[in-house]
Amino acid sequence: MVNPSAAVPVASHLRTITRAAHDTVDAAFSQLDLADRGDYARFLLAHAAATAAVEAVLSGDPTLPRWRSRLALLQNDLATLELAPPSPLPFDPGGTSAARLGALYVLEGSRLGGAVLVKRVYPGAPTAFLSARHDPGEWRAFLRAMDERGVGQTPDWLDTVACGASACFALYTASSQALPVPH
Repeated sequence: MVNPSAAVPVASHLRTITRAAHDTVDAAFSQLDLADRGDYARFLLAHAAATAAVEAVLSGDPTLPRWRSRLALLQNDLATLELAPPSPLPFDPGGTSAARLGALYVLEGSRLGGAVLVKRVYPGAPTAFLSARHDPGEWRAFLRAMDERGVGQTPDWLDTVACGASACFALYTASSQALPVPH
C-alpha cells in the first residue's frame, strides 16, 4: 500500500482502487435510455434511493470537506415528473470519518458524470439534479482537501477511505439493480 504522505494523491489512489466499481455502476445505469421518459424516471428514482442514504450519513460529519447537497434538486425533479421519492436504501460505509470521506468522493465525483448525462435526457425533462455542477475550482479544492487529510496518515487510513468509496459505488449499483418502476 502506498503511504498517502508520499507523492501519490489520495484521489488518484481512489480512482485507481475503485475503477472496477465505478465501471460496474456505469454499466448498470447505461442500460437506461435517458431520452426515454420511463427510463429517465427509473434513473432518478434509483439515484434518489441511494443519494438520500449517502447524504444522510454524510450530513452529520463536520470533519468532511465542504460539499453541497443535491437531494432537494433530485426530489424536485421527481416531483416535476409527479413521482414520490423512494425510501433510502440502507447504507453504512463504515463508522469513521475516513470511510465517509471515501463516500463523499463518489458523491461529489458523480457531479462530473451528471454534466455528461444531462445531454442525453429527453427535451423538456427536469434536470436540476444532473445539471448541478461544481462551481469553478470547487472540484479541485475538494481533491486538495482530500489530499491534505491524507498527509501523514497510515496505509490503513487510506484503505478505510477506499472501503468507504467502494461501499458507495456498491450502493449505487444496488440501486440500479432495483430500478424502481415509476407509478
